Amino acid sequence: MAALDASLSTQIVWLFVLAAPVSCVAWTVTHEQVFAEVHDWCTRQSQQCRRLATRKFFYLFTCEYCFSHYVAAAAVGLSGFRLLVGGWMGALIAWLTLVWVANLYMSLFVRLRLDIKRERVEINKEEEKAPATDASVRRIENRRRGIS
Repeated sequence: MAALDASLSTQIVWLFVLAAPVSCVAWTVTHEQVFAEVHDWCTRQSQQCRRLATRKFFYLFTCEYCFSHYVAAAAVGLSGFRLLVGGWMGALIAWLTLVWVANLYMSLFVRLRLDIKRERVEINKEEEKAPATDASVRRIENRRRGIS
């Protein structure tokens, strides 16, 4: 996608759409259970390797902000996305802006997860405080026993 061929509104759409997979990949690799073993290994390497460059290299796979730079660079390279101007300057602007938007997405995602978790905790506290009636106690006991 050449920046000079696309309107500013098209470039902005590309920016916000391309940021979604960048944030998804960066978050998944650095936080989710599917990569837990890799994450744990990279964490150990980032703390125990003797060479500073090696420690920093492995740290990149444990930090979503750091890793998003590499994912965004790959996205810009593969898609040919340029922002505002063509050439390397447009690629640089696109890369850094893409990292920024992707990290906004990840921040919003974390905030949403925290809000959901807080609501669950509050609901559980309310359920514990609520007085149980005899009928509700029987229903709970029946469910535990497998009786409908």
